Amino acid sequence: MKTKELLSTGDKTFLSDYVKSGKRNAKEIEHGYILLALNKNKSMLEIMDFYEVSRSTIWRVKKKYIKSGLDAALKDAPRSGQPPKYRGKGEAEIVALACTQAPTGRARWTLRLMVQELRKRESMKTITLETIRLVLKKKV
Repeated sequence: MKTKELLSTGDKTFLSDYVKSGKRNAKEIEHGYILLALNKNKSMLEIMDFYEVSRSTIWRVKKKYIKSGLDAALKDAPRSGQPPKYRGKGEAEIVALACTQAPTGRARWTLRLMVQELRKRESMKTITLETIRLVLKKKV
């Protein structure tokens, strides 16, 4: 007796080509292989063992496919990340400082000197060298 397949014929064909293309990130290919294995009625333990994924990963991929379709199952939703702390006025302060005369005895501003100077300001207590570097890279 044949059990019902999870994937439609079109999705199965698409996934077969998708996982072989090699032009996707590893997570997307892994999710494709999980769906193909589920479609072949492989057990959770077989899939977990062969692909070295957790049971919750398998459930999550299957649930996303059933609920939202193939694209949602293959790709993770974008993550917003932490918003920038220094926008507008903060960026302007960084650029303005970089454009001023360097401290006495120095030929130019270094990132470390800028960090020391900006941390003296109340609004810039948590500024980091990397933040200054990124702002200057973008603005100057």
